[in-house]
Amino acid sequence: MYLAFNDLVKLFSNIRGIKEAGHFYITVTDDAKAVQTRGLFIPLTEDSGELLDAIANGAIAAIWDNKKQLPKYTPNHFPIFFTDQPIEAVRELLQFYIEKMDGEKAEKMDITNFVFLNKKRLKENKETYDIAVMLDRISNINRKDDFERRG
Repeated sequence: MYLAFNDLVKLFSNIRGIKEAGHFYITVTDDAKAVQTRGLFIPLTEDSGELLDAIANGAIAAIWDNKKQLPKYTPNHFPIFFTDQPIEAVRELLQFYIEKMDGEKAEKMDITNFVFLNKKRLKENKETYDIAVMLDRISNINRKDDFERRG
């Protein structure tokens, strides 16, 4: 069972672009240069790359940080889901998808492929490649940075 447009609508209220209920996402990634068949692109850091590259590599939608300006070349019909906290958005998305998959009993099922390849984050978390653990650590690092800047 693939992640679908209607699933994202439940998580994100601020949406721009075409509202295509039939859209489903085969790949979710933070790497614009990765091949992302029917992809959902989520730039988590500056190293994630450009939206233009993600579109060229197969992205059909993106989750975008409200604090960053959307590139002017973004097609008007291209679905963008806005969030204030991209890391938290990924965490919510993963949790939602796990709950969606829970209880499915099909022997063979198509599933969305989550691919997070940010090398900088992998180096910081080299003892594990478990995405849930990585996201928790990244979130903690970002919270610490935010706290230190405010103080």
